[in-house]
Amino acid sequence: MKMRLAAGYWFIAVSLWSAAWASRGQDNEKITLSINGRPLTVEIARTPSERRKGLMKRKSLDWNAGMLFVFRDDEIRSFWMKDTELYLSIAFLDKNGKVTDIFDMKPFSLIPVRSSKPCRYAIEANLNFFKEAGLSVGDRINLDMVK
Repeated sequence: MKMRLAAGYWFIAVSLWSAAWASRGQDNEKITLSINGRPLTVEIARTPSERRKGLMKRKSLDWNAGMLFVFRDDEIRSFWMKDTELYLSIAFLDKNGKVTDIFDMKPFSLIPVRSSKPCRYAIEANLNFFKEAGLSVGDRINLDMVK
């Protein structure tokens, strides 16, 4: 009897853990931005833990998907690719949504990529998404719905 009860509890625990693991990264708020007319659906990372996790441990990313990192203040931002196996590009944006920098990032790199100016936002997308959308430094992305 005790063995069946223990097995039942074990099954429930494993089921709950599996459900939590499967849904990781899927519970962030999402919005669709327009990058020069091209849609980019981004998960929003607002909290320190969401920003720390970023796109780490992801095996794939839809072509028109990414992550928008939102900060409360403006400062030089630094990102790296620890535990991230995707090839990504990152765009840094100031408080008005003006692009200050765009960099390509290599999987698992521990070399930080830094914005050249104080920024409030960063957007990560698949490598070359910004290039194919024609996004350049100085362009503006409407982030009014995020503020």
